Amino acid sequence: MIEVRLRLVRPGFTLDVDLALPACGVTALFGASGCGKTTLLRALAGLEHAQGRVAMGNTLWQDDAARIFVPTHRRALGYVIQEAALFPHLDVRRNIDYGRRRAGCKADPAARGAAAQAVSLAVRSAADDAAADAAVIELLDIGALLARKPHTLSGGERQRVAIARALAARPQLLLMDEPLAALDAARKAEILPYLERLHAELALPVIYVSHALDEVARLADHLVLLQHGRVLAQGGLADVLARLDLPLPLGQEAGVVLQGVVAERDAAWQLARLDVDTHCRLWARDLGLPLGHAVRLRVLARDVSLSHSAQPCSSIGNQLQAVVEAVADDEHPALTLVRLRVGSAPLLARLTRRSAHQLAIVPGAVVWAQVKTVALME
Repeated sequence: MIEVRLRLVRPGFTLDVDLALPACGVTALFGASGCGKTTLLRALAGLEHAQGRVAMGNTLWQDDAARIFVPTHRRALGYVIQEAALFPHLDVRRNIDYGRRRAGCKADPAARGAAAQAVSLAVRSAADDAAADAAVIELLDIGALLARKPHTLSGGERQRVAIARALAARPQLLLMDEPLAALDAARKAEILPYLERLHAELALPVIYVSHALDEVARLADHLVLLQHGRVLAQGGLADVLARLDLPLPLGQEAGVVLQGVVAERDAAWQLARLDVDTHCRLWARDLGLPLGHAVRLRVLARDVSLSHSAQPCSSIGNQLQAVVEAVADDEHPALTLVRLRVGSAPLLARLTRRSAHQLAIVPGAVVWAQVKTVALME
């Protein structure tokens, strides 16, 4: 686990967190602007000296009670920010080389060796730094860019190079502070698949700061919600997003993230059936993935409607029997949010209060949840 107990007091703002984060996968720090996401990330990196304790497993980075504070340059971490911040006078290859040289600055040789083994699944057996860098370059698809200077790259290309440089330092922890915030929609769409590849293949923990829920839904495994410098909630992504007791400004983005597998493909109609469990089966666009391939599916509350019975003569292709678990006020005075359970899978539905009243939507009620296939094709 990554242990983080930190407190930092500034005029008008206090950061006060106590976290035990998983030492694998992607943990997202999410919340409104000014909630303390970047401050917490900088304190983890040692760039801000908050009071408390930071431990990476058995490796102690900070413990004020024991008067221990490892400076940033001796922490085995990689840091990627909004702007790529590449050295303009160096080409891509030498920018990445700079990251590898930084790996030699770590205080703990054993930690450095462990980090080198954990860069990615593809390089665990790498015999040297060159092989490890080659695997990262291939993973991020920047081999054709190595001889180019930063000013000749697109925003997405520069950010991929910045990630490669961070990984070249053989970090035990990768920190990413809104790495897509400075990119337009097209460049963001370009780089997101590479971040998903990192998520799938990296064998080191990533802490990812974002205020964009679509990024969090695509990338995160664990979610920490911050509000006014304090932890509002934390836990598995699906569990936290399905809660109705959190005053989050999600608006039209309220929904759940489900994990499933490709169970059937309908080539004639270019659709695929994605099974979350034996009760929750959803048809969506066929992305050409093989049967048995794991998928992540986001279902927005605005795309779920409810009825008392199945509707055989309907254009809505996904109709699932569900049990109402909870009902809560929505941000809009005319709307309400309903949490449902379909087998083991949670769903959220957004209804008008009138519809909820007419359908007698109360905890324990059995209903049919309807999700348009087209809503799952983005």
